[in-house]
Amino acid sequence: MKRKFRAIAAIAAALTCIAALGAAPAQAATPNNYPLSGFFIYSSKVNQTNIDKLEAIKAVGGDTVITFGSTLKPATLNASNQVLKADGSVDPAYDNCQISGAPCLTSITAGYTINRVFTFNNASHWGGGSIKCAKDKKVDFNGSTYTILLIPNLENGCYSADNTYDVVAIDGGKTADADPVLSVANAATSLGMKFYAGMPAPIKRTDYAWLPDMSYSATLGKFTERFMMFQAANNNVAGLAGFYHTTEMPLVDSAAWSSVTDLYRLQNAAIEKYLPTREAVISPYLDARFSNTYTPASATNAVKNIAATASGTKLYIAPQDGMGTGKGGAYMGNEASLSVDQFAASIVGAGTWGEKYQAPTSEYYKAAAAGITGTGATLWANIEGMAPEIATNTCGSDSLRGQTTKTRLDRQIQQTGLSVKKNITFMWDPYFTCKVNGTGSTLVENLVANGGDPIINDSAANPATGALTVYGYNLAGSSIKIKYTSPLGQVVERTATVTSHNPGYGQTATNGDVRLESATVNFGAYSLGSGKYYMLYVTNGDGKTNKAFYSKLY
Repeated sequence: MKRKFRAIAAIAAALTCIAALGAAPAQAATPNNYPLSGFFIYSSKVNQTNIDKLEAIKAVGGDTVITFGSTLKPATLNASNQVLKADGSVDPAYDNCQISGAPCLTSITAGYTINRVFTFNNASHWGGGSIKCAKDKKVDFNGSTYTILLIPNLENGCYSADNTYDVVAIDGGKTADADPVLSVANAATSLGMKFYAGMPAPIKRTDYAWLPDMSYSATLGKFTERFMMFQAANNNVAGLAGFYHTTEMPLVDSAAWSSVTDLYRLQNAAIEKYLPTREAVISPYLDARFSNTYTPASATNAVKNIAATASGTKLYIAPQDGMGTGKGGAYMGNEASLSVDQFAASIVGAGTWGEKYQAPTSEYYKAAAAGITGTGATLWANIEGMAPEIATNTCGSDSLRGQTTKTRLDRQIQQTGLSVKKNITFMWDPYFTCKVNGTGSTLVENLVANGGDPIINDSAANPATGALTVYGYNLAGSSIKIKYTSPLGQVVERTATVTSHNPGYGQTATNGDVRLESATVNFGAYSLGSGKYYMLYVTNGDGKTNKAFYSKLY
């Protein structure tokens, strides 16, 4: 264990040096053991920036990165064939495109009836693979790249019987820039990591702003196929593990969200058709506040419904825990009467956890785990790696979120119990890399410096034999203290040294994160009071004690 602690300290020193020199971080020989292995990121148009970012993530134990997709936006054309945005103004991104001195859209749409116009700005240099029909054009002009697709209204092929087409104008940005999606995929390939690229998304409805506008679902479906054709032809590399569904929904069983599951089904079918070996990640959000009816019970069927959209694609369903937005509460059962922390209070107001939230996030993950059984999908957790923004944690971004604390993250991870197989998190930049108000430590630095702290995810007591098993992280060489109430009402404390430690518990267990460990102690026979909580405290071989409080009802 001491060797691992020295390795973590070495990573911290390396990151300090990197910050001073502005150099790319070297890959760590022994990754930090903090149990977050996937990170949402922003991609860059610069190859080296993407390489540096993924190397830094790998150095702190990450093996997976995820990006959001871009939106397919309705637009219009004016009499001069200029693209107009939703507010009626000319979209300058497309005004530069010309073919033989004429505007691109004038040249390409001549002779056809145009039904609707859409724009898609993802800085990708579409071309090979996405150019399905003779009418489609990729244009490099004046240092920029554009792709214009004519999607037939009545057929799935290249020609429409009524000569009517939808136009999708794609802004690929500067021709000299790297394609962000391909660049991240290549960086992931070179580093042995996994990358899930964001899927195209529709705009939101104007009447119900939380739902996708599926009025153009036929065009979106055909465009999604073109997107997948481009990925298959240009991005079929080992690092591209699959795709992320950008459109989100709550972890709730309700027909009101059927348009979202319809979208998942449509896009999963496209993945299966064009890149059948790739997977998809879906991340519904948890909202445990009493202001809605999203109970743990509804999470079971919600996961089943989402898993049913697979269309042959392997799915990873990663519920967002709501702690970064104030929608969820990471508290133990006997903490329900305690006041919410300052971050949650900024969203739900003053009060106790039990007054503000229907149940702790652990109950939602348990319910989701019950629902995922037998579906073929796998349950992950999306640990929100930020906190509601207050005066003391601002990252200086135009966001309602700020930097969280390492102890808060410990509590969030603890809540996943033995329910999920992997912990991913939102979001690397800026929340893990910013300094509060420009000073202090980044969250990454705090994780590296304290990544060896024990975290207790679950436990199993056997009072008759005196045994107790803890499931968690950084448990090697531990002593474990139990504090409990006996059947006679006496408060008792006992401490014992671990007699059996399994560092690879999660790799073979049916339930639980693959990085989970188990450790067993024997206190000698003890008696727990029924309906009482027992508390556990772990001090590991490096002298680190769990910062996140743990208790369990017996």
